[in-house]
Amino acid sequence: MSFELQSGAQARWTNEPGRCAVVCVNGGMAADVPGTWSSSLEWLVRCLAARFRGFGFLEVRYRTKSWRRLERCIEDAQSAIEAARKAGAEEIALVGYSMGGAVAVHTAADPAVRSVIALAPWLYPQLDLAPLAGRRLAIVHGSLDRGLPGIPGVRPALSLDGYQRARRQGIDAVRTVIPLASHAIALRGPSGRLVRLPRARRWAELVAEELERFCA
Repeated sequence: MSFELQSGAQARWTNEPGRCAVVCVNGGMAADVPGTWSSSLEWLVRCLAARFRGFGFLEVRYRTKSWRRLERCIEDAQSAIEAARKAGAEEIALVGYSMGGAVAVHTAADPAVRSVIALAPWLYPQLDLAPLAGRRLAIVHGSLDRGLPGIPGVRPALSLDGYQRARRQGIDAVRTVIPLASHAIALRGPSGRLVRLPRARRWAELVAEELERFCA
């Protein structure tokens, strides 16, 4: 069941919140549209929650999911981090999908944040990476992102540039490209049922590896 964050956004827990929490933030678009639950993040959480029963997974639904309102999305993520800390989390991993990658970087300076896992992330050239100092950045991108006609996404070159900038700044950063993967991990069918895409299991494996490292 979802609840309202201090910012006015919605959030929902999977697993009881404990010492370690995973805060998941979604992507967005140019238009100012109400936030939705991410099908890709929802599928990942369902896939990983049983394996990481000691972790509370907190998904965020923005008030407005638009990169033109990035500041509001950042406020929503900050409210989610605060909610996780109030629930007892001492260490937090941020999982940011698409635009959520930029949102996660912006909010990574919180003292409880230890790791940022950026999936098909929008790491635009002007994005300040300073909040990642002392944290780990793990980037995962599909090789076919923005490579299929009519399918929106984020060019892998953007995350490569972000990775290279992070390394130059001394940040502990890694980047993995998944062959033949596109932008999304899962889609929501007309009935609301989640449909995983062909390379979804590989996305989940890589996120799991980072979460194991995070809790080691």
